[in-house]
Amino acid sequence: MTDVSDITLYSARLVVPMTAPAMRDGAVAVRHGRILRVGERAWVRDMLADRGERFEEIRIEGALLPGLVNAHSHLQYSGMAEVGQGRYAGFDDWADAFDAVYERPHDWHADAVAGAQQMIRAGITSVADIVTDAEALPVLGETGLGGITYWEVMSWTNEDWAARGRELIITELDRIPPVPGAGLSPHAPYSLDTEPLLEIPDIVRARGLRTHLHLGESAFEGERPGTAPGDPWRFAKLESFQSLRAAGFGASATEFVDQLGVLGPDCHVAHGVYMTAADRALLRARGTSVALCPRSNDVIGLDAPPVAAYLREGSAVAVGTDSLSSSPSLDLMADVSALVRIARAQGYADRDLHERLLSAATLGGAHAMGIDVGPDRTGYLAVGARADLACFRLDDVDLGQEAGVADGLAALAEDGAGRAIRTVIAGETSAAKEDE
Repeated sequence: MTDVSDITLYSARLVVPMTAPAMRDGAVAVRHGRILRVGERAWVRDMLADRGERFEEIRIEGALLPGLVNAHSHLQYSGMAEVGQGRYAGFDDWADAFDAVYERPHDWHADAVAGAQQMIRAGITSVADIVTDAEALPVLGETGLGGITYWEVMSWTNEDWAARGRELIITELDRIPPVPGAGLSPHAPYSLDTEPLLEIPDIVRARGLRTHLHLGESAFEGERPGTAPGDPWRFAKLESFQSLRAAGFGASATEFVDQLGVLGPDCHVAHGVYMTAADRALLRARGTSVALCPRSNDVIGLDAPPVAAYLREGSAVAVGTDSLSSSPSLDLMADVSALVRIARAQGYADRDLHERLLSAATLGGAHAMGIDVGPDRTGYLAVGARADLACFRLDDVDLGQEAGVADGLAALAEDGAGRAIRTVIAGETSAAKEDE
């Protein structure tokens, strides 16, 4: 007979697996950091009893979801909250405020750890974390968070890249701890010349790793009047995206990086605000997910992302908090709520809105990083997946009525910030509130 300490049964009034229908009074059995069973509580308990397996039950008087997956973050900027608490007139205005604070002395490691702990308390179990200063490189592994640490690459000209950039970036890539995962983040099409943008995906792909970049965050990246995007601008041997624009080409940044081979299923992008229908179609064609960060966009003074269009068109969508330098908190559920409001304002009226955006914050984020498959798969509740769980209070929802499940999903999607009460990472409780 299995010892009582081997199996923990997490049961809740509402369980949302993401790859199966949400259920009232469900349960997830966990053993050795993996999900052993998922289903209605009575069925899971009976199955364990029939097999003579003893367990300890932890009852959640609320909702049980997969651990949230933050698909775009800069944890090291968690000590720059004074910037994120402001309001700005656009990207340049925000960048001036950011640079002034960034140049001060910082303990990037301590700041990143503090940000990671905030995320864990908010139900986040995996993160796509972009690191600019090496002190923050080991933080995901140190705090137990899953996901990928991306080393940020920016400000390289073609000449400097050929002279020393390529070798330096390879060296820096090798410094990233392999656990939980490593990758490169070419910052944006406007901050790198053509050669580094062309070669970085090859460097990463040769190692079986991944890329992540900012794309469509600034209005400068959108399609402009000028020579038609279908013209063969790629043969002009332009030095950079800025050169393309200076030459009178109207192609968007999304088309630019696509011509360079940056996009693909091993890459995901952040923001995706200034993208046409053709740009969004390119992302879908290449299998590239987009991490939407609506609160960051709002603080900086940008337009809202085209959430309704992404949903209607079937784009692969994830959710990110960005950093405290451009967002009021690291609670991913606050960004889900912002996306609900934006989608409705843009005319999205389908009844699946809550479920789809909750999925974007879990399975969608895992898919964006490629961690929805393989031995350490996460982002959903299924047998064999890593036992990453996020528990939320739902004391204001009557789940017993006919519309109870829908009401529970609505409460989480529309008002989920601050509701997290327990976070489990690989079967271990990493955060819990005493009054859960």
